[in-house]
Amino acid sequence: MMQFTCPHCGPRDQAEFIYERTVDAVVSLDAAPEEAMKSLFTRNNPRGVDEEIWRHTYGCRAWMVIARNRVTNEISATRAVGPEALP
Repeated sequence: MMQFTCPHCGPRDQAEFIYERTVDAVVSLDAAPEEAMKSLFTRNNPRGVDEEIWRHTYGCRAWMVIARNRVTNEISATRAVGPEALP
């Protein structure tokens, strides 16, 4: 089983986290419908490292961005995002 290092709680099993989407799939609220549809549904599925948005749902409930290799599942970086990331 994969382990993620939560910026707030430390190392935890992946089962505590919920995957949301990749960072490049985030769409601005004022985006044109065509742009939003293209960004959400016609993106590439690259091999290699991609930044993904996850939530520590069964822990501190904080959002984070995890840089994960889609082939090997190796995690190279984790950073907090949202209000919890503020000092």
